[in-house]
Amino acid sequence: MRRHTFVRGLFAAAAGLGLAGTALAQSPLEVPFYYPVAVGGPITKVIDGYAADFNKAHPQYRLMPIYAGTYQETIVKALTAHKAGKAPATSVLLSTDMFTLMDEDAIVPIDDFVKTDADKAWLKGFYPAFMANSQTGGKTWGVPFQRSTVVMYYNKQAFKEAGLNPDKAPQNWKELREAAHKLTRKDASGKVVQYGIQIPSTGFGYWMLQTLTTPNDVLLANESGTRVTLNHPKVVEALNFWVGLVKDGVHPAGVVEWGTTPRDFMEKKAAIIVTTTGNLTNIRANAKFDFGVGQIAGNVRKGSPTGGGNFYIFKNAPKEQQQAAFEFAKWVTQPERAAQWSMDSGYVAVSPAAYETPALKKYGQEFPQALVARDQLPVSVAEYSTHENQRVTKVLNDAIQAALNGTKTAAQAMDDAQKESDRILRRYR
Repeated sequence: MRRHTFVRGLFAAAAGLGLAGTALAQSPLEVPFYYPVAVGGPITKVIDGYAADFNKAHPQYRLMPIYAGTYQETIVKALTAHKAGKAPATSVLLSTDMFTLMDEDAIVPIDDFVKTDADKAWLKGFYPAFMANSQTGGKTWGVPFQRSTVVMYYNKQAFKEAGLNPDKAPQNWKELREAAHKLTRKDASGKVVQYGIQIPSTGFGYWMLQTLTTPNDVLLANESGTRVTLNHPKVVEALNFWVGLVKDGVHPAGVVEWGTTPRDFMEKKAAIIVTTTGNLTNIRANAKFDFGVGQIAGNVRKGSPTGGGNFYIFKNAPKEQQQAAFEFAKWVTQPERAAQWSMDSGYVAVSPAAYETPALKKYGQEFPQALVARDQLPVSVAEYSTHENQRVTKVLNDAIQAALNGTKTAAQAMDDAQKESDRILRRYR
């Protein structure tokens, strides 16, 4: 009798294990997703909302956003996880990290997942300017997501008080310098209480330099990321223009923090700032005055570098996670969502189709400042990017800060940066 009970118990246990196995098989696949928080505003809430909506539409997956700090911190964490065999399925990293991720053999081409005609049409739908930092060697390595150009924000109230046209941003270097002088205000003791212009030099100093080298019609690197032209006379001239603003006292001296620049603008410590369009929604929500957005001031030509982050799919992630990452990248960059993301964040919507959606059309009519970065795309160039990108970029950032601090001339700083960058990049030629 006991034996029959025992056998029945075994069958019941086995059946229970079978049911548990079925339940496990049906549980959603966890998909780790590293996301950097590099600009102001409640971006994490938006990303959490996208993840929840994606998971609801794709119950077989559980996309898990992991907020990994700045862009620089995020790539370090992603590559560390990759080397440990625990890579995330996907991460948003700088478009300029493409060569570094390829050097580390950390990512797979997006083309590997593009199977259908709809997939092919989707991949061809992005702005060409954003694909310049997403493709190389005939392959696509990143999917544009939070992409940007650099723009000028200016305080219209300060412009009026200085006798400047509040409806027109400075169009060239001469106008920019003159405006900066008129906008700089001092208190009775002679201390500057409002600088005419502020360009941040930490974190993305190289990118800010490109807002001067691009209008001066010179590129900092070749398309294959193997050579730089940092000591070109036009580059030195561009850096000298920046240094000149400091020497004139219309720009803060020394190192200017990337993260505090939008706040300095909103607190009226700077009348013009140069920064990413990714700060647009934050500034719109918090500035207590009317502000304008203008394209980067020209010199020989107009133009700005593109910037921002792409989705990458990690090579060491399981195939199912990679496929889920591809599905999410495709889902979140559809025109309606790309339009919503642009309105939520201030980033440029990544495709022309997004700007044809009723929502973004209406938004652009009500808030034309949101269209400035997009309208700058035809004259935009690829953001500075090379192999060994972290090291090479740090060399340039340090050189820029040395020139702004006055410890080196612009020419000496760029000569030194050229030599060191050549040494680092020699193996890739």
